[in-house]
Order: sequence, then C-alpha cells, then structure tokens
Amino acid sequence: MSRRLEIIVLLLTDFVMINLAFFLYYTFRVESGLFEILILPEFLLPMIALYIYWLLIFTFVGMYQSWFAASRFDEISTLFKATFVGIFILFFFIFLDDYINNVSSNKRILIFIYWGLLVFLVGGGRIIIRSIQRNLLIRGYGRKGAIIIGFNTKAFEVIDSVSKSPALGIDIKSFCVTKEKDLNQEYKNIKVEATVESLPEMIDRYNAQEVILALEEDDLDIIGEIIPICDDKNVKLKMVPDVYDILSGQARTSQLYGVPLIDVMPELMPEWERKLKRIMDIVLSIIILIFTLPLTILTAIAIKLDSEGPVFFVQERMGQNGKIFKMIKFRSMKKDAEKHTGPVWSQKDDPRVTRVGKIIRKLRIDEIPQFINVLKGDMSIVGPRPERPYFVEKLSKEIPYYKRRLRVRPGITGWAQVKHKYDESIEDVKIKLRYDLFYIENMSIRMDLKILFRTIFVVMFGKGHYE
Repeated sequence: MSRRLEIIVLLLTDFVMINLAFFLYYTFRVESGLFEILILPEFLLPMIALYIYWLLIFTFVGMYQSWFAASRFDEISTLFKATFVGIFILFFFIFLDDYINNVSSNKRILIFIYWGLLVFLVGGGRIIIRSIQRNLLIRGYGRKGAIIIGFNTKAFEVIDSVSKSPALGIDIKSFCVTKEKDLNQEYKNIKVEATVESLPEMIDRYNAQEVILALEEDDLDIIGEIIPICDDKNVKLKMVPDVYDILSGQARTSQLYGVPLIDVMPELMPEWERKLKRIMDIVLSIIILIFTLPLTILTAIAIKLDSEGPVFFVQERMGQNGKIFKMIKFRSMKKDAEKHTGPVWSQKDDPRVTRVGKIIRKLRIDEIPQFINVLKGDMSIVGPRPERPYFVEKLSKEIPYYKRRLRVRPGITGWAQVKHKYDESIEDVKIKLRYDLFYIENMSIRMDLKILFRTIFVVMFGKGHYE
C-alpha cells in the first residue's frame, strides 16, 4: 500500500467510524428511554462539528503519519491518549455551559459513553486496516527493499529476524561491505555484491528504501561517508547498536525488525510540534507583516531615493528537500552587485552595500519581506538559513552532511545566526553547519522560542552575529 493510498484509506475509515460513533451515541441517548429529553437534540451539525474536531486532533498528534512499522499497541495507545484529551476538553466546555446556565445535566456522563464508542470503533477500524496491510505484504504487495552494510553476526541476526516476520514487508536484497575480501560471500542466499563505494548504484538497482548498518567497531569511521549518500537518495538509515550502548541507555532504539536498531540522524520533532510550529509561523508572520507595514513603506521609499534599482531583492535559494524557491529581501546592495564577480559570499563592511543598506542590515529590516516566504510555506521563522543552489552543490562536495540542512524548512533566523558571524570562508560554513545540525537534532518549540528571544536580543542590542 503506497503512502498516499494509506492516508486516503485511514481518512475514509476514520470518517466512517467517527460518524458511526456519534450515530450510535445519538441513537442510544434518544431511543433508549434512559434519559429525559425535553427538546430533541440536533443531529447533523454536531456530527459534522465533531468529525472536524477529531480530524484536527488526530492530525495534530500524528495519527496520519506512517504507523504500520510501529506496533498496533502504540497506535491504539496514541489514539486512546488523543481521544482522552479531546474528551476532557469537551467535558470542560459542557461543564462550563451548565455552570453559566445554572443547570444540572447528565450530559457529562453521556460524553464518556460517546468516548468509549469512539475509541472502540476508530481503534477497530485501524486494526482492520493494519490486518489488510499485513496480508497484502505477506502476499508480496508493497514490500520494501533493504541493503545491509556489513557481513558479520550482527547482519545475520537482522536477516534471521526479517525472514521470520514476512509481514514487516522488508526484503533484504544484498550485502554491502567495507572490505573487498568479503565480496562474493553469501548468507541465506543473500550475496555480498559490492563495497560501500558502490552503495549509490546498489540503492538505485534495487530501489532500496532502507539501509541497515551492521558494522564492526573498526569500521565505524565509514559512517561519515554513508550518511550523505542516504540523505541524497532519501533512504532511511538504521544501525545495529552494540550491547553496551543498549545497556547504558546511549542508543535510542526501535524494535522494527525484532532486533534493536538505532535511527541514524532522525528528525526528532514530533508531529504535533511540527504542526504547532507551522501555525506559529503563520500567525507570527501575519502579525509582523501588519505591524511593520509603515516601516516597510518608509524603507521602500528610502531605498528608491538612495540608489538605482528595485526595492526588493529576489534570489533563488534551495529549501526543504532541495526545492528551489525565490527568497525576498529589501535590496541592501547596489544594483547588479554580482554582475562581474558571479556568486560570492557577503562579507563584513562589504563595499557593495548601499548607505541605506548598511542601516537596514544592522537593524535586520532587510529580512522583513521574508515573512512572505514563511506564509507561502517556503521558509520557517526559525531554521537553517537558505543557501543558493550554486553554493549548496559546491559545499556538499566539500563538507559531509551539508545537505542534511535541507531536511527541514530554512529559516529567517536560526541557531547558527545567533551564535556565529557571516559566512566569509569555508571554515565559517563548517562551524555554522555544526550549529545547524545541532538545531535539527534538537528541534522543539522550546528551542525555537529560545532562538527567537536571542534574535530579539541581537537586534535590539547589536550583540552577536547575524547573516
């Protein structure tokens, strides 16, 4: 089952089950004769409102992300917690309504009956879907290819576990090794076909969607070469940890294949935080664009009076997953500043900067139009700064993991911007990359708020550095 089809089926199943839960609850309340009814309650509007309400909550907590690889218990557990919070909110509003109208009502008890029906029906619907997926995978539909790097006991354990669980939908296609002496060997009819240098070709040949690292301790230094390859190919990367790592709690493991596996460089921000981050981006961008409108007009006039050229500077940048977009800024440099030099980094006391440009750069006013990019979804308020495609390709050849920055939306401000200065050399880029990767691996609303407050401090007091 493709990812898109899975989401469509989940949405349709939840639509049926959520509305069926309300229908059964309504029928029980009205037809059972157990509850006094003075006025027949409405049916259609509450049903529509409740469906939209649950759809928003389920989306917010990540119920429409890929759950099949995780256990059904985890999925039902998340459903239980999400509906519990949702019912508690509804209970509070019903209680508040009764209190304001000074009435005593049994609706508060009824809502828990509705909750039981909701959890039972929606949970049952999802278990049916997962059972269908399981049967399809066992029959060979929608299976994923995987490549194991390493030819040792760890790799054999992974293959043994996967072969015992055909419902996982994983087919180990080949081994990839670090030493040529291991070539042409095999285990359970799975051959060692190439060394790590040929990993990109192996991924393409088998259309592999997962790479599993089962390396010996003396081969761990090769991970630095493998991560960029998997990033470029958009392949998930997992690692078999050492027993010491598991026992010491240093490995963040999952049990997808019956053996513990570490997710290498995962995106740690949960689904609900990603949704909240996007909502914050939209709300804050609208507020800032409205309140800075007089400043925007004055800045535009000053730019036109100061130098020849357009008010806005529009430049292609590379965004999330390599998507090219046009970033908007107030023009702070002379017209055609790179006409004779080609793409070059800006620098401190750049002679190409105009008189007005120096002021708006110092006060960060030139960044205001980028909130339009945030509204369009090309950028976030907080994230790694977007770079030009020319420099992305150049730097990714020189710096391992550089394209890891493209896994998230770029930002107007970021951890690297409040911690380091302009990019004036390759060393500056390497330093800022460490800050960007730290941000990506520790993304959270709390982290974003911390960066926003530090950015305000930088702007107001001229402390720190900013691109």
